[in-house]
Amino acid sequence: MKKGLRTVVAVLLAGLAALPAAAQEIATESAETGGPIAVVTAEGSSVTWRPLVAYERLVLIVSGPDELVVRRDFKAGQSPTFSLYDERGELRQDGSYTYELRLIPVLDAETRKRLQEDLRTGSNALLIQLRKEGKLPVNLAQSGEIQIVRGAFVTEGLPEDTDKAQTPETGGAQSSVTGTGRTGSGGIRNITAKDQVIPDDLIVQGSECVGLDCVNNENFSFDTIRLKENNLRIHFDDTSTAAGFPANDWRLIANDSASGGASKFSIEDSTGAKTPFTVRAGAATNSIFVDSTGRVGFRTSTPVLDLHVNTSNTPAIRLEQNNSGGFTAQTWDIGANEANFFVRDVTGGSKLSFRVRPGAPTSSIDIASDGDVGIGTGSPQAKLHVFSTEANDVFLGVGPSPATGPALNFGYGGASNGPGAAFFNSRPAASAVAPNPSLRFLTANVERMIIDDQGFIGLGGVANPSSPIQHSNGATLSAGGAWLNGSSRAIKQDIAELAADEALQTVMGLAPVKYAYKVDPQEKHVGFIAEDVPDLVATPERKNLSALDIVAVLTKVVQEQQRTIEEQRRDMEMLKAQVAALQQQKQ
Repeated sequence: MKKGLRTVVAVLLAGLAALPAAAQEIATESAETGGPIAVVTAEGSSVTWRPLVAYERLVLIVSGPDELVVRRDFKAGQSPTFSLYDERGELRQDGSYTYELRLIPVLDAETRKRLQEDLRTGSNALLIQLRKEGKLPVNLAQSGEIQIVRGAFVTEGLPEDTDKAQTPETGGAQSSVTGTGRTGSGGIRNITAKDQVIPDDLIVQGSECVGLDCVNNENFSFDTIRLKENNLRIHFDDTSTAAGFPANDWRLIANDSASGGASKFSIEDSTGAKTPFTVRAGAATNSIFVDSTGRVGFRTSTPVLDLHVNTSNTPAIRLEQNNSGGFTAQTWDIGANEANFFVRDVTGGSKLSFRVRPGAPTSSIDIASDGDVGIGTGSPQAKLHVFSTEANDVFLGVGPSPATGPALNFGYGGASNGPGAAFFNSRPAASAVAPNPSLRFLTANVERMIIDDQGFIGLGGVANPSSPIQHSNGATLSAGGAWLNGSSRAIKQDIAELAADEALQTVMGLAPVKYAYKVDPQEKHVGFIAEDVPDLVATPERKNLSALDIVAVLTKVVQEQQRTIEEQRRDMEMLKAQVAALQQQKQ
């Protein structure tokens, strides 16, 4: 025995001092070879499982008549029990009860962490290593049957009354054989005995052994029929020949015949040369279990639903399409563990394209009968209906709101919950200033933008925009598509006339250039550089320019130039008049 395993066995047996010596021997075998994890005893009105290995927790599941399923958890130091009486104190029904005892082993925090890492990578290396080191029992589950007969427990392993008479011949020996027949290795041996044909029914009031290795005084135990040799087959040869009658041949096969073959049990479709069913040696107890109600358990003898998969590490189903039919090969996994329920695209790099975390609330995703999808609601009212009533929670509700009535809500905290940003479309009270309905955007519970029922957009607190776009500073976008700056006297102060010399000086300081924006080098423009313009038309950051400012300066300069032109025109008219007078005098 390895040193680590000896240590674990010692720890496991330390808590079993109260058990009899026989039970302690079973416990040692259990830890080393994967034997039972508990001894089952019937004591009066209850069945008790006395653990043979150390554990952190034990889970007992018992299923019985009328779809009864009882599940109970037991902490370390507790021995699982199952009472003859139910929770109401009534005697349980006579019949067969199947139990499964699952062991949650004692593991330190570091080992659990390493196992979780292995779980995420899909590796079983650590699990195998821990079993080899004796830190994990080989068996983590035990199952069996409990019978209640006439109001009392009858457990497994008790001797069964039987009147089967076994009268072996004393001193008998294996019959000698010579002639032609099979050898133990699949070859030929000689047998002088001829085939026996019995032209009547054959009744054997005892057990029957068939095969080359059967011996006189065979010990049948409770076997009724035993096949005993190195090639074990039962063939069903249907000789039907009439039209319409099934005639397929079948064979039961125990183990391959060739050296190096598999130890297995198979059902063979002999006519079709196919093997539709195989169980390999070493398959776990209850690998496939069908209970009395037709429920199927995989690795569990207590299936709770029609199909119940139970395993210690990520129960899953693989859906694999191969390319034998001409379609592209694709593999998907559907699985679950303590981290999530998931759909994994194995072919696409094992991406988890769909995941549900433990604890997700009811109707986290809900698809209604009409195809509407609800997130956070079990009654979606549109193709996508996302809703949450939690304060400071992101939500999107399409259709009726459970709290306030019909509304399309988008938000973080809603319109009145907390200081977080929020944006939403609601149907406010009739006294509300905003158009009804409207889409309003808020930050810090202050309305920043509204889109009314005409599609007009109000910015900066404009609740009733009268133009396609309207800002509280007075700027608007006209219905014709022109951008209009706010210019009303009502929104201005410190109004003063622009001096002509200042305007001329500014115009002379402007340096028109040709350029292209870096984001679009192909499109050419003419204009000014914000950092280079005179202070009169510069913005505080010198990163932008106002075209209206430059237009105002140009307007002043043009006005002054026009006055100068008018004065020059008058002077020219006077000079023309004088020249005309002089010419007339000369004549």
